[in-house]
This record gives sequence, C-alpha cells and structure tokens, in this order.
Amino acid sequence: MKTIYALFLVGQRKKWMLMGLVLAFLFFPHQDATAGQAPVNLGWADSFAALAGTTITSTSGGTINGNVGVCPGTTFVVGVQPVKINGTAYLGDHIAKQAKRDLTVAYNDAAGRTLNVIVSAGELGGKTLAPGLYKSAPGSFAITSADLMLDAQGDPDAVWIFQMASTLVVGNGRQIILAGGARACNIFWQVGSSATFGTTSVVKGNILALTAISFKTGARLDGRALTRDAAVTLDANTLTKQLPTATYSLINPGVYY
Repeated sequence: MKTIYALFLVGQRKKWMLMGLVLAFLFFPHQDATAGQAPVNLGWADSFAALAGTTITSTSGGTINGNVGVCPGTTFVVGVQPVKINGTAYLGDHIAKQAKRDLTVAYNDAAGRTLNVIVSAGELGGKTLAPGLYKSAPGSFAITSADLMLDAQGDPDAVWIFQMASTLVVGNGRQIILAGGARACNIFWQVGSSATFGTTSVVKGNILALTAISFKTGARLDGRALTRDAAVTLDANTLTKQLPTATYSLINPGVYY
C-alpha cells in the first residue's frame, strides 16, 4: 500500500507541475523570439566613431568622441582648426584593418536581414516608428520634410535596422528624436551608397555606408560613421559613439564585458 501511495503522489506532483507550466504560459507575459531584431555586431568597429576606406577629412574644428580609423588608406586631415579627438587614430594599421573586416561582416548582416521586414516609403520625416526592420521601397531614405521619432515603447533593448539600396539624406536642421527609452546604439542605417547630413542636423545611430558619409557644417551624430570604401567628410561636427549594453574589447577580441 505504501508503494502504491508513493506512486500516486509522484503522479499527482507531475500533474501539478504540468498545470503550473500551462498557467504560466497563459497568464504571464512572454515575448515572441521572432518579434524583435537582434542588434548588429560591429566587432572591432564598435570602438570607432569614424571609420573610412580612403580618408577622413575635417574642414574646421569639431569633436570626435571615439576612435578614428582609415584603411586601406592612411590619410586623416584634421583641418586648419584641428578637430579634437577623444580617442586614438588608427591609420592603415592592423587594428584599422580588422575593424574594416568586421564592418564588412556587419554591413552584410544588416543588408541581409529579411525576418519581419517592413517595406516603407522613402521619406521618413514626420513619422513615429516602432522598433523593427525597415526597407526602403524606392531604394533610399530621407528625413527632410519633418523630424523622425523612434519610439522604443519602454524597451531599452529595442532595435531598428534601416535598409536602403542607395542614399540616406537628412535635411538641414532635421533631427532623429528618441522616445520611450530608445538608445542610439541600437539603431543601424545600412546605406547602399552614400549618406549626407545637412547643416545643424542631429542624427542618431550607426551609419554603415558602402561608399561615403558627408557631414555639413554643425551636424551632429550620436553614433558611428562607418564607411567601407570611400571617405568620411567633416565640417565642425560632433561625433560621439554610443556605448551598447556590452562593450567590445580590443584587448580580448571576441569578448564583450
């Protein structure tokens, strides 16, 4: 009788555990694994505020908060009133070379995303966008008619990825405004050709461009200007790389801390 009773208790315990799991699934909030995008891993490019293929040129003044790199080129023109660098310049060395390799991987990752893609019109000005993967229907994105707001809806880990086959243009004085806990480090602009930012514009996110990135006078970037093939051109601008939740280590490649 004792053995039968013990088996009965074991059976009842399993039944209660199964019922508890069912109730937890039904009544407690859970997140669909495919609902959001994972951030793009920048690898060694993570520590750079500006990274170019041929040259980085500053016309006059400004501040770069983060490392500066050029590869395979080695030219960095600091300007008549030199741009201030709060970081290290890597010009054609092994660190810049590895950063460019990782940028290529990151660019291809961002360009190759297809899960839950939202096809969008080219003009983003005046819109409020939730996190997600946005692809330009005409092939380019612009923020020219009004400012763009990105709303994380209370999720500080929310990710935006914008895919465009050609250009990204932000008009003079236009801004990307973050709301609901959104963070610039989780915004990725995959630009199929060149990006241009107008005078005194304020841009948020990581710019991954195939060719060139140009900043007009007084434009500001909270993020990274990373171009694979050509130049990054500056004119009295402020570039500040934004730290993610995990920071990439140049000392221990492949390790975040």
